[in-house]
Amino acid sequence: MNILPSKMIHTKHSLRVRYGETDPMKYVYYGNYAQYFEIARVELFRSIGMSYNEIENQGIWLPVSDYKIKYLRPALYDQKLEIHTYVKKIPGVKIEFEYEIYNEDGIKITEASTTLFFLDAKTNKIIKCPDYLMKLIEENWVE
Repeated sequence: MNILPSKMIHTKHSLRVRYGETDPMKYVYYGNYAQYFEIARVELFRSIGMSYNEIENQGIWLPVSDYKIKYLRPALYDQKLEIHTYVKKIPGVKIEFEYEIYNEDGIKITEASTTLFFLDAKTNKIIKCPDYLMKLIEENWVE
Protein backbone atom coordinates (compact mmCIF):
# COMPACT_ATOMS: atom_id res chain seq x y z
CA MET A 1 0.00 0.00 0.00
CA ASN A 2 1.38 3.39 -0.98
CA ILE A 3 0.97 6.32 1.35
CA LEU A 4 1.58 9.58 -0.42
CA PRO A 5 2.40 11.96 2.44
CA SER A 6 1.35 15.53 1.60
CA LYS A 7 -1.30 14.48 -0.89
CA MET A 8 -4.97 13.72 -0.44
CA ILE A 9 -8.48 14.08 -1.73
CA HIS A 10 -10.35 16.99 -0.13
CA THR A 11 -13.95 17.97 -0.84
CA LYS A 12 -16.41 20.43 0.70
CA HIS A 13 -20.16 20.05 1.02
CA SER A 14 -22.60 22.54 2.52
CA LEU A 15 -25.94 21.89 4.14
CA ARG A 16 -28.38 23.79 6.32
CA VAL A 17 -29.51 22.35 9.65
CA ARG A 18 -33.20 21.46 9.51
CA TYR A 19 -35.52 21.80 12.50
CA GLY A 20 -36.19 18.05 12.65
CA GLU A 21 -32.45 17.40 13.13
CA THR A 22 -32.35 19.33 16.40
CA ASP A 23 -33.18 18.70 20.04
CA PRO A 24 -35.30 21.05 22.25
CA MET A 25 -32.28 23.40 22.65
CA LYS A 26 -32.12 23.66 18.83
CA TYR A 27 -28.72 21.90 18.89
CA VAL A 28 -28.20 19.25 16.22
CA TYR A 29 -28.99 15.92 17.87
CA TYR A 30 -25.73 13.98 18.14
CA GLY A 31 -27.02 10.98 16.15
CA ASN A 32 -27.56 13.13 13.07
CA TYR A 33 -23.85 13.78 12.55
CA ALA A 34 -23.39 10.26 11.14
CA GLN A 35 -25.88 11.16 8.39
CA TYR A 36 -24.00 14.39 7.66
CA PHE A 37 -20.79 12.40 7.21
CA GLU A 38 -22.53 9.89 4.96
CA ILE A 39 -23.76 12.74 2.75
CA ALA A 40 -20.21 14.12 2.61
CA ARG A 41 -18.75 10.69 1.66
CA VAL A 42 -21.31 10.20 -1.08
CA GLU A 43 -20.48 13.63 -2.49
CA LEU A 44 -16.74 12.92 -2.32
CA PHE A 45 -17.19 9.79 -4.44
CA ARG A 46 -19.43 11.69 -6.85
CA SER A 47 -16.82 14.46 -7.15
CA ILE A 48 -14.10 12.01 -8.22
CA GLY A 49 -16.31 10.48 -10.89
CA MET A 50 -18.31 7.61 -9.40
CA SER A 51 -21.50 7.68 -7.36
CA TYR A 52 -22.04 5.45 -4.34
CA ASN A 53 -24.86 3.85 -6.28
CA GLU A 54 -22.48 2.94 -9.14
CA ILE A 55 -20.07 1.36 -6.64
CA GLU A 56 -22.91 -0.73 -5.21
CA ASN A 57 -24.08 -1.64 -8.73
CA GLN A 58 -20.57 -3.03 -9.32
CA GLY A 59 -21.19 -5.45 -6.42
CA ILE A 60 -19.24 -3.61 -3.72
CA TRP A 61 -20.59 -2.69 -0.27
CA LEU A 62 -18.82 -0.20 1.99
CA PRO A 63 -19.81 -0.92 5.60
CA VAL A 64 -18.52 1.34 8.37
CA SER A 65 -16.18 -0.44 10.78
CA ASP A 66 -15.09 2.52 12.89
CA TYR A 67 -16.59 5.92 13.71
CA LYS A 68 -15.02 8.55 15.96
CA ILE A 69 -16.27 12.04 16.64
CA LYS A 70 -15.28 15.02 18.75
CA TYR A 71 -17.86 17.73 19.35
CA LEU A 72 -16.15 21.09 19.79
CA ARG A 73 -19.24 23.34 19.65
CA PRO A 74 -22.89 22.71 18.84
CA ALA A 75 -24.37 23.04 15.38
CA LEU A 76 -27.62 24.98 15.63
CA TYR A 77 -30.96 25.04 13.85
CA ASP A 78 -30.87 26.90 10.51
CA GLN A 79 -27.08 27.27 10.48
CA LYS A 80 -25.31 26.64 7.23
CA LEU A 81 -22.60 24.06 7.81
CA GLU A 82 -19.61 23.28 5.61
CA ILE A 83 -18.29 19.73 5.84
CA HIS A 84 -14.71 19.16 4.73
CA THR A 85 -14.00 15.53 3.86
CA TYR A 86 -10.51 14.12 3.44
CA VAL A 87 -8.99 10.87 2.23
CA LYS A 88 -5.34 11.07 3.27
CA LYS A 89 -4.23 7.47 2.67
CA ILE A 90 -4.46 5.38 -0.48
CA PRO A 91 -7.00 2.64 0.35
CA GLY A 92 -6.23 -1.06 0.61
CA VAL A 93 -9.03 -3.24 2.00
CA LYS A 94 -10.31 -0.21 3.89
CA ILE A 95 -10.76 3.46 3.17
CA GLU A 96 -10.44 6.11 5.88
CA PHE A 97 -12.29 9.42 5.82
CA GLU A 98 -11.62 12.42 8.04
CA TYR A 99 -14.13 15.23 8.50
CA GLU A 100 -14.24 18.76 9.83
CA ILE A 101 -17.47 20.70 10.15
CA TYR A 102 -17.40 24.50 10.17
CA ASN A 103 -20.32 26.77 11.03
CA GLU A 104 -21.24 29.81 8.94
CA ASP A 105 -18.81 31.95 10.97
CA GLY A 106 -15.96 29.70 9.80
CA ILE A 107 -15.47 28.18 13.27
CA LYS A 108 -14.61 24.48 13.39
CA ILE A 109 -17.31 22.80 15.47
CA THR A 110 -16.72 19.07 14.88
CA GLU A 111 -13.91 16.66 13.98
CA ALA A 112 -14.60 13.04 13.03
CA SER A 113 -13.37 10.02 11.15
CA THR A 114 -14.88 6.89 9.67
CA THR A 115 -13.26 3.74 8.39
CA LEU A 116 -15.09 1.65 5.82
CA PHE A 117 -14.01 -1.60 4.23
CA PHE A 118 -14.62 -2.99 0.76
CA LEU A 119 -16.93 -6.00 0.82
CA ASP A 120 -17.83 -8.18 -2.17
CA ALA A 121 -21.64 -8.23 -2.13
CA LYS A 122 -21.84 -11.76 -3.59
CA THR A 123 -19.24 -13.55 -1.49
CA ASN A 124 -19.51 -11.36 1.63
CA LYS A 125 -15.69 -11.31 1.71
CA ILE A 126 -13.44 -8.34 2.36
CA ILE A 127 -11.53 -7.35 -0.79
CA LYS A 128 -9.01 -4.72 -1.86
CA CYS A 129 -10.24 -1.44 -3.31
CA PRO A 130 -11.39 -2.29 -6.84
CA ASP A 131 -9.06 -1.18 -9.66
CA TYR A 132 -11.66 1.08 -11.30
CA LEU A 133 -12.14 2.98 -8.03
CA MET A 134 -8.42 3.06 -7.24
CA LYS A 135 -7.81 4.63 -10.65
CA LEU A 136 -10.28 7.44 -9.87
CA ILE A 137 -8.76 7.97 -6.43
CA GLU A 138 -5.23 8.21 -7.85
CA GLU A 139 -6.38 10.58 -10.63
CA ASN A 140 -7.87 12.90 -8.00
CA TRP A 141 -4.97 12.72 -5.53
CA VAL A 142 -3.66 16.30 -5.10
CA GLU A 143 -1.39 18.39 -2.89
